[in-house]
Amino acid sequence: MTDAAELKRRTAQLLAAHPPATTDRLDFLRARFDAGLAWVHYPEGLGGLGAARSLQAVVDAELEAAGAPDNDPRRNGIGLGMAAPTILKYGTDEQKQRFLRPLWTGEEVWCQLFSEPGAGSDLAGLGARAVHEGDGWVVNGQKVWTSSAHNARWAILIARTDPDVPKHAGITYFLCDMTDPGVDVRPLRQITGEAEFNEVFLTDVRIPDSRRLGEIGDGWRVAQTTLNNERVAIGGMRLPREGGMIGPVSKTWRERPELRTHDLHQRLLKLWVEAEVARLTGERLRQQLALGQPGPEGAGMKLAFARLNQEISGLEVELRGEEGLLYDDWTMRRPEMVDFTGRDAGYRYLRSKGNSIEGGTSEVLLNIVAERVLGLPSEPRTDKDVAWKDLAR
Repeated sequence: MTDAAELKRRTAQLLAAHPPATTDRLDFLRARFDAGLAWVHYPEGLGGLGAARSLQAVVDAELEAAGAPDNDPRRNGIGLGMAAPTILKYGTDEQKQRFLRPLWTGEEVWCQLFSEPGAGSDLAGLGARAVHEGDGWVVNGQKVWTSSAHNARWAILIARTDPDVPKHAGITYFLCDMTDPGVDVRPLRQITGEAEFNEVFLTDVRIPDSRRLGEIGDGWRVAQTTLNNERVAIGGMRLPREGGMIGPVSKTWRERPELRTHDLHQRLLKLWVEAEVARLTGERLRQQLALGQPGPEGAGMKLAFARLNQEISGLEVELRGEEGLLYDDWTMRRPEMVDFTGRDAGYRYLRSKGNSIEGGTSEVLLNIVAERVLGLPSEPRTDKDVAWKDLAR
């Protein structure tokens, strides 16, 4: 068994062999992966040591204290939080060896080709088609709300391979090279002025069968691993006290006494407590994750994340008064990541509106919590046994 003492010893060996002050950043990250200190709970040879997931914090603390570089996780959140655990669970040995190392080091950024203009909340109704041809597949369709597509080398993709069966049964999961011919990424400008999202058009894109993840027609089950991890990645991220959105508004409250009112004080106290409860609940969820795969509890965390971000950012705009109406820059940009705390109050207010849509709408997540956590009856479905091609659209 690999315990904390053993991990500290291995981390010390890594630092001695690759001093952060004199080692190229990418070389250090590759060495860390090869030493099994990237994801300690992953298998040996795949960035881990088969250790308890909770022991990752031991390694991270030692490396942070030594000034070692990290892999800039916000830049590749989809790869780290969604693609990696799905590849680990369903990928072939060749796929794991090919994709996990450059994914973790950040050499290859990932995006997610799931949602479509007619298949957002009803994701299983997607219409992008993958037709088997020779030793691979030809994909045609459109995807939307694709974060980081303009930076991504790879994408996790689900497409319909059998229209003659019910919608959940005719989907297959692929790994798509975003540099292949026929992949067209177009920006979607948001209310913030930026184009952090994209729409992606796939025209006769050829994907070899070796980049299929899981069995043909089993894509919905594979996608559930991705989606469960997505909700945890969004709503269950590790934060210090007053981390996230509650931090800037609390700082403003302390530093600007002239802005305070009794009503704002009561609202801030309420949201501060709720943010701290959500943070501690996230810690408990991560402890549960150490024992197995994420479950529907992640949906509850993501629900809380979206609601709190929107309420806290609204309070911050009100607290700042006229200053809260200012906005730093409407320039059309295509950023590499979302920066909630590094921008002004106006950006936080506008950007948080998307939190209740991305990563599963709040309405869909409420259904998941009701059915899978509380055990309430599911909503009536008339399309359960109907072939996808016969559904009304």
